[in-house]
Amino acid sequence: MTVPVFSVRVPGMLTTVQDSGRWGYQGKGMPVAGAMDMQAFALGNILVGNDENAAALEVTLMGPTLSVTEGEGVVAVTGADLGFKVNGGDVPNWTVVSVKTGDVLSFTAPRSGCRAYLCVSGGIDVPRVMESRSTYTRAKVGGLEGRALKKGDTLRCGEPAPLWKRCEGLVCPEALRPVRDPAAPLRVIPGPQDDLFTEKGLASFYGAEYVVSNSADRMGYRMDGEPIEHTGAADIISDAIPLGAVQVPGHGQPIVMLADRQTTGGYTKIGVVCSVDVASLSQRLPGATVRFVKIPLKDAVELVCGEAKARETLREFRAAWRSGTRAVSAPVLSEHASPSCGEAILRVDGKKHVISWEEIGEVE
Repeated sequence: MTVPVFSVRVPGMLTTVQDSGRWGYQGKGMPVAGAMDMQAFALGNILVGNDENAAALEVTLMGPTLSVTEGEGVVAVTGADLGFKVNGGDVPNWTVVSVKTGDVLSFTAPRSGCRAYLCVSGGIDVPRVMESRSTYTRAKVGGLEGRALKKGDTLRCGEPAPLWKRCEGLVCPEALRPVRDPAAPLRVIPGPQDDLFTEKGLASFYGAEYVVSNSADRMGYRMDGEPIEHTGAADIISDAIPLGAVQVPGHGQPIVMLADRQTTGGYTKIGVVCSVDVASLSQRLPGATVRFVKIPLKDAVELVCGEAKARETLREFRAAWRSGTRAVSAPVLSEHASPSCGEAILRVDGKKHVISWEEIGEVE
């Protein structure tokens, strides 16, 4: 078996190689980059048998056309529905399909959302830069020569994990897929400089409706709407900018900072959008409406833990699928974490199976 190699026939609007980001180098001025919808990206990798961090293609609005020039593997598209096709036939999102030499992968047009993830068994094999394969186009770092795909590019995949072939036909259950409701408000943790805004300014931020402006990209989404009033100047001594930070410059219009954000900034930050809703915002286009709602930190932590539980549940579901247990029921998310050891009874085709497990440490 040879790993898949793809040739780019049509590059798409903005197709880049991304993984979970270039963490640990912000202190040296290097932005994180990485997938904009991190949960969709991670679930896609799990579906095709990869580690969650394996590099994939982030496809924006109008997708690429790729031909498989050699090898075979499995692929899955998650996130936005951009009309994925293999050899001209529709392939639903969140579904693992096999591809081989001569196959053509393409996208038609956006049906919902704007960013999808094309995940391939073995991941996209490009050189690591600062421990990440993510593309940061502003500095021409990572990915394929630090840029978006162009016609004629060749993409080679890495070695897939064992049992990758047995992922074919696997479908991510509905209950585990992230919901990206375009009408839902964005949940915000107040601060760190919310005390530098007047009561009127805070009321505007949490009460008014904003619109995503045309100045919206991987670095940040600028909003248009009711100005947010400061108590004084909008500038502060520059400090770190976390993912989802809502900066408010002197003009009073909020900017939500995203994956390609700069490492530090000198504008007041009225709040931080929780990571679950950062992904939701990344699926909205200019002209979409946005509202903000305040939540406590513990609620944001619960949302993050819920996504982690969905990933773990999908890994368990994938394990059952690859073992040949195709009649296994779709998983249901539980509020409680799985115990480190135990025993369960699984009935498949009328037969009773006793499964026991025990968590062990890594073997060095």
